[in-house]
Amino acid sequence: MSTPTGFDELIHPSTRLSVVALLAATEWADFPFIRDSLSLSDSALSKQLHTLEEARYLEIQKEGGGRKRRTKVRLTDRGRTAFEGHVAALRAIVEGAAKGPSSGGGAPPSQAATPRAHTVGRGPASTRPTRTEARR
Repeated sequence: MSTPTGFDELIHPSTRLSVVALLAATEWADFPFIRDSLSLSDSALSKQLHTLEEARYLEIQKEGGGRKRRTKVRLTDRGRTAFEGHVAALRAIVEGAAKGPSSGGGAPPSQAATPRAHTVGRGPASTRPTRTEARR
């Protein structure tokens, strides 16, 4: 399966995807709100924001100075377009997997995605020896 159009390697890591998804739902967000919502440290969030800002997916504004300094973040139009394309690509991947194999020769889709249970114990399907068999 080829990678669908719109899949964005920069957004895909879970932390960045979470940041962009959070920002997609709002106009501006304060740094502490993002940090606390995603349970990230200041340094981890700063690193992800910097990476996304370099790609021009985010705009970061710093207001005030000293202890009153406030950092606000918003998704740019470019970032929103990239996020929407990535979400569409992920949906295409999931839908493709749900349809199962497209060519014949495999199990029917209803059986192909069903995990097989491994029997543990003494039943006929078991591959483990019983205690008596193990002592022999």
